[in-house]
Amino acid sequence: MAVFHVYAGTGSSVEHPAIRRIAVADIFDALRLGFDDFWDKPSHYVFLCLIYPVAGVVLITWSSGGNALQLVYPLMTGFALLGPLAALGLYEISRRREQKLDTSWRHAFDVRKSPAMPAIAVLGLMLLVLFAAWMLTAHALYARLYGDAVPASLFGFIGDVLTTKRGWMLIILGNFIGFLFALVVLSTTVVAFPLLLDRDIGAYAAIETSARAVMTNPVPLLLWGLIVAVALAAGSLPLLVGLAVVLPVLGHSTWHLYRKLIEPPPAPGSSRPVKGKAPSVRVKGA
Repeated sequence: MAVFHVYAGTGSSVEHPAIRRIAVADIFDALRLGFDDFWDKPSHYVFLCLIYPVAGVVLITWSSGGNALQLVYPLMTGFALLGPLAALGLYEISRRREQKLDTSWRHAFDVRKSPAMPAIAVLGLMLLVLFAAWMLTAHALYARLYGDAVPASLFGFIGDVLTTKRGWMLIILGNFIGFLFALVVLSTTVVAFPLLLDRDIGAYAAIETSARAVMTNPVPLLLWGLIVAVALAAGSLPLLVGLAVVLPVLGHSTWHLYRKLIEPPPAPGSSRPVKGKAPSVRVKGA
């Protein structure tokens, strides 16, 4: 059934891919490999990712025109919560380059043919719900500190935020809450989308594998989350146009990070290691 297929993949039980322990150096190596993928045919990738900066500009314009200047920053930062979903095509390009297949930009849309699309759609819906929850939370925090008043101008609002007590409360609490949302996304999707493109194991197994990867490698993956946050912030500064480079590099790097974190499936006919004291285990269960 489709529902079961989304939950557990094509098998009759939930698969638990083995997790490798990685070091901080592996994070920077994944970034290096991501740069290599990007520079292989950068014009294709920039073209593919221009849609994301354009979408960001549209969101900012809409919020400004709708007397919602207070939502500009949450929109810009919350857009990063959708990054794992937005980078699907980039994972596919890296996968094809790894296999020495044609990496023309049109193949980025081949993900729609993936047998794991139902599970991918479930994960995408989860990220959209988290994005909506973040926006509602950010708006509620603003309303708690500022009431129903809307900012008269962008620069006036920035001045108030930087020079008043309530403004600093908005900065501190808002960024802390945003960090919690980002941590949830990192913990549930750090390898989920690349894993599903590579192996149709179901949405639950992909989320569970991501969580185990973070628990097994907390320091490297928290560093990875920090790098992603800083890079997205830097790419957002020049009217979001920097995201046309930052997003593809991070997307390709995520694929290589997945390769470093997750053991490949066993060859057909080989026995699976059972759960034990080793740092990397693979078991099957309900």
